Amino acid sequence: MGKPTGFKEFPRKAAAYKDPLERIRNWDEFVIPPSEDELVVQGARCMDCGVPFCHTGGLMANMAAGCPINNLIPEWNDLVYNRRWRDALERLHKTNNFPEFTGRVCPAPCEGSCVLGIIEPPVTIKNIEQAIIDRGFAEGWVQPRPPRQRTGKKVAIVGSGPAGLAAAAQLNSVGHNVTVFERADRIGGLLMYGIPNMKLDKAIVQRRVDLLAAEGVEFVTNTEIGKDVPADQLRKDYDAVILCVGATRPRDLPIPGRDLKGVHFAMELLHSNTKSLLDSGHADGRYIDAAGKKVIVIGGGDTGTDCIGTVIRQGCESVINFEIVPRPPDQRAPNNPWPQWPRVFRVDYGHAEAKAKFGEDPRKFCIETLEFLGDDDGNLRGLRACQVDWSKPVPNGPPFSRIEGTEMEFECDLVFLALGFLGPEPTIAEQLGLETDRRSNFKAEYGKYATNVEGVFAAGDCRRGQSLVVWAINEGREAARECDRYLMGSTVLP
Repeated sequence: MGKPTGFKEFPRKAAAYKDPLERIRNWDEFVIPPSEDELVVQGARCMDCGVPFCHTGGLMANMAAGCPINNLIPEWNDLVYNRRWRDALERLHKTNNFPEFTGRVCPAPCEGSCVLGIIEPPVTIKNIEQAIIDRGFAEGWVQPRPPRQRTGKKVAIVGSGPAGLAAAAQLNSVGHNVTVFERADRIGGLLMYGIPNMKLDKAIVQRRVDLLAAEGVEFVTNTEIGKDVPADQLRKDYDAVILCVGATRPRDLPIPGRDLKGVHFAMELLHSNTKSLLDSGHADGRYIDAAGKKVIVIGGGDTGTDCIGTVIRQGCESVINFEIVPRPPDQRAPNNPWPQWPRVFRVDYGHAEAKAKFGEDPRKFCIETLEFLGDDDGNLRGLRACQVDWSKPVPNGPPFSRIEGTEMEFECDLVFLALGFLGPEPTIAEQLGLETDRRSNFKAEYGKYATNVEGVFAAGDCRRGQSLVVWAINEGREAARECDRYLMGSTVLP
C-alpha cells in the first residue's frame, strides 16, 4: 500500500499543534490540519505489509492492540496516497460510523501496532483518518442515507455515547425504528460532556447527531431511564432494548477530608465547564471555576490531562498532577514488545500547556495522597502526601509501600479526582433484574451482547468496563448486529 519505498524515503510528520501559550486563550481545537500534499506523503509510508497488524484489533497485556473496529487502514492509506479521497471515505465508513470522533480522541492503538513501528516511527494513521472524514464533510460527500423501507420493529437504546450512537446508526440503516434516550440535555454522552471542546469541538458531535436524526433516528433528551421512565416500561413499549449507559460511577478516594469543599470528581469539572460554554460562553457562571486557584489533579490518563487543559484555560494560578505509578520509560521496556501498546513516557497537550505556562511538567510520579486538609470553614486548603516504592510491595496489601520520611504538604484550593470509573450505576440493573459482575458491569458475552433478560442487550463501557471510544463503537456496532439477528432471525450487519 502507498509507495513501495515510501517508508524508506519519508520521515513521520504528525499534525502540528498550535503554540501552547496561544491555544490556552480559547476553547478551540488546537490541531493544525496538515496539507493534502503532506497527507499524501504520510500515506506513502504505509509499507505494503505481508500481515498488517494495524487493523487486527484485540487485547494484548490487557491493552488495545491494533484497531478494535478493524479499519481497513492499509487500503485507505493507499487511496490517500493516490489522492482518491472519496474512495478512501467509502472504505473508512465500511468499518467506522464516526471517524471524525476517533480521528480526534482515539489514542491510536493502530499506530502502536504498525509494523513500521518495529524499526521506525509508525504511520500517522490517526491524522489521515481525520483528514479523510473532514474532507468528506467539506466536499459534501457525507449526506443522510435513510433506509429505503422500515421493518416495523422498534428498538430503544439507553445512552447516547459512542456505543449508543453506533448501535443506533447500524439498526436504523437496516430499517428498524430506533429511539435513543439520554438523561442529559444534549446528545453525545462523553463525546459531548466528557471530552473538552478543544479536543473535540461539540459542533462536530452535533453535526453527526443531526445527520442521524435526518436518517430517521429519534432522540429523547432529559430523560433518565430508571427514574423518569421505569426500565421495564421499555421492554413493554419496544421489541428490543440495548443498554449503552457507560461506566459512570467514578472511583473515589475515601481518605480523611474527602468531604471538604473543593474536592471534586473530574467529571464535575468537565461536564459543568462544557455545558456552561455551550449554554452561555461561560457567562452563566454555572461551572467549577479554577481561575486564580491552586489546583491538584489526582490521577493521570486522558481524563487527568483534560482536567489540566481545562483549569489552565480557566486561568488557574498553578496546577500539579499526582500519579501513583512510576514514570514510564522513554523507550519500550523488554516486557512491552511490539505489537503491544507501547507504555512509554508521553507529553500530552495538557502537560505541554502546563510546562509552557508554569515552567515545568505538572506530573509528580510515585506519590500517594494521604489526607485532604481544610480550614475552619470546611474549605480545602491543602493535602498531605508521600512518596511510594513499587519495588517493595506490601504483603497481602498494595503493590507498593510508603517511603518513610517523605511526607509533605501541598497547598491547594481545588482537587480533581481523575481515578477512573468502576462501572454503571445500579438502578437499571436492579429494575430489570440484570446479572452483573463484581464491578456492577452488565453481564453479556462479548460478541453476543445478550443479557440474561429476554430482548435486552448491553454494549460499551457498561458491559466491558471503562475503555476507549473506539471499543465503544466496536461494541455498539456488534450489539446492533446481534439485536438485528434477534429481531429478524438473520442479519446483514457486519
